[in-house]
Amino acid sequence: MQQTLKKPLILITNDDGDAARGIAVLTQIMMQLGDVVVMAPDGPRSGQSNAITVSEPLRYRKIEEREGLVRYICTGTPTDCVKLALHDILDRKPDLLVSGINHGSNAAINVIYSGTMGAVLEGCENGVTSIGFSINDHTANADFSVFEPYILKIAQETMKNGLPYGICLNVNAPADTIKGVKIARQCRGNWTEEYEKRLDPQGRNYFWLTGYFKNHEPESKDTDEWALANKYISIVPTKIDLTDFDSLKTLQNWDLTD
Repeated sequence: MQQTLKKPLILITNDDGDAARGIAVLTQIMMQLGDVVVMAPDGPRSGQSNAITVSEPLRYRKIEEREGLVRYICTGTPTDCVKLALHDILDRKPDLLVSGINHGSNAAINVIYSGTMGAVLEGCENGVTSIGFSINDHTANADFSVFEPYILKIAQETMKNGLPYGICLNVNAPADTIKGVKIARQCRGNWTEEYEKRLDPQGRNYFWLTGYFKNHEPESKDTDEWALANKYISIVPTKIDLTDFDSLKTLQNWDLTD
């Protein structure tokens, strides 16, 4: 008797929390491709990067189960969510991990701060094909409708073609009109004037995170920031190995003897 092949298993998380509209939209898209398990933080965890919880116990609970979908919420970070799902929930390695849809861009240097991409890098480290999806719109009711067919196509192509070990995708979309897709590199830039100094009622200083992103190469047309500014989705292949191989020979020539 011919056996029925299992559907692809897709793990979903985010850093905006389970109640965010982005993860609800992403879940509906991924259910077109396979069986979905959602393991999301129980509240916002933006800016957590690859943070893991080490000072208190983690807890999770199931909040929904129906055909093709099981949803859990977790008290930890996005990376905690991925670790717990792989360790304690899933009975096999997922065919795909997707994180998002993040409310706000994770292009350029934002990738190193992002909890969305922290979860993606955790999946990648564990040999899971992983993609982070973000839109350049921070509003709670962001409109993902123009982005949605691209998400489906990118996920399909990634599952079909696979990714090399240690490589994941950082996908960012403009907020409204989309002209197409650009394969891009991470833009060089940094956040500046990041903290606003204020006084509390007792006359003590405190600081509020603010500032703006400064693009160091605004004329370069091969970056993710250029793509977003010109209404294209950017796809940046991102790797977990941070070694700068071009610098190895230079450092090996340093005189480091006593």
